[in-house]
Amino acid sequence: MIKALLDTQSFDGDAARSLAQNPHHIEISTNQYANPASKGAACERLNVVMLSALEIDVNFNVNVMTGSNGVLRGASGGHSDTAAGADLTIITAPLVRGRIPCVVEKVLTTVTPGASVDVLVTDHGIAVNPARQDLLDNLRAAGVALMTIEQLQQRAEQLTGKPQPIEFTDRVVAVVRYRDGSVIDVIRQVKG
Repeated sequence: MIKALLDTQSFDGDAARSLAQNPHHIEISTNQYANPASKGAACERLNVVMLSALEIDVNFNVNVMTGSNGVLRGASGGHSDTAAGADLTIITAPLVRGRIPCVVEKVLTTVTPGASVDVLVTDHGIAVNPARQDLLDNLRAAGVALMTIEQLQQRAEQLTGKPQPIEFTDRVVAVVRYRDGSVIDVIRQVKG
């Protein structure tokens, strides 16, 4: 089923050994991986991608950069590139982490726009982006139980309560750029 593993960067010994020994584990540049100006970018040839999320909102926008406390946690690692390039983008996340909802009204930071996300799979149910009527029809015909993302968000809020809004200063500490270089969000300093 998997013919090759294309790798732009790896940080552990097992991956390094695999790159050295496995002819089907191929190192590629980030340009080969996700250049939006290239018709040959690897991320443009993906059939299906499964990605995680810290948060996903009722518009299917995904946050993978800031934690529930508003603090920057890391980089996106190509999240929006693969989501935009794949024929089918599936986000997997628990409905809640501890006492923190993962399905929210609005994400703290938009990293991957909802237009690139097709399906959310949680431990409490599955939601399909209404823009993908074909998936809705096929999954229903197959007998898959579906919920709306609004139902999942409401369920998360029932379990955790409504989170207190985070207060931010006006100081921008990071800029979130989409794969074409446009600014899609900014991250502000948390007050306190």
